[in-house]
Amino acid sequence: MNEKLLDEIRIDARERKIPILMDDTLEYIMNVLKNREINSILEVGTAVAYSAICFSKILSENGHIDTIEIEEIRVKEANENIEKMGLKDRINVIHGNALEVLPKMVEEKRKYDYIFIDAAKGQYNEFYKCALEMLNDNGIIIADNVLYKGMVLSDYNERKHRTAVNKLRRFLEYIQNIEGIKSEILDIGDGISISYKI
Repeated sequence: MNEKLLDEIRIDARERKIPILMDDTLEYIMNVLKNREINSILEVGTAVAYSAICFSKILSENGHIDTIEIEEIRVKEANENIEKMGLKDRINVIHGNALEVLPKMVEEKRKYDYIFIDAAKGQYNEFYKCALEMLNDNGIIIADNVLYKGMVLSDYNERKHRTAVNKLRRFLEYIQNIEGIKSEILDIGDGISISYKI
């Protein structure tokens, strides 16, 4: 993999304030995944495809990634980055609203070893429910930004972010009470949740 080009994608996204995975979060996730057999990945929230490109490093030889992005301009940029990195045959960008795309994928009985959620924070419950339907045995679901700048675990109640914070609080409560799923919340980056199918 062209690490110099990947670094340029990361720096450019940060300079333009496009939300991408924090370095410590990425490092932790890669360590969790590296000793697993990962043939299929689903990502909800592509942005510029930085995380999808990083995740491709731990894919098995014939593995693939599906990644969903709602914004047309990001889809175009993501595809350009994927092509530059020589990963067109490994990463498939799906343009659409994940709330509409995911139920269709469930109907198609798609299955994944690892599902990464990093999109609209207020919709995490809906994304996660679909993810559960598509998760292979021994699979992992990771959601990013679940602590939302520390607001979720604080007594934050200001109007500006109240809806997102309350929905994330409900999300964290929900994932810890699902039969057959073991979840943990980690204070890494902006907070991540990891759910293992057991």
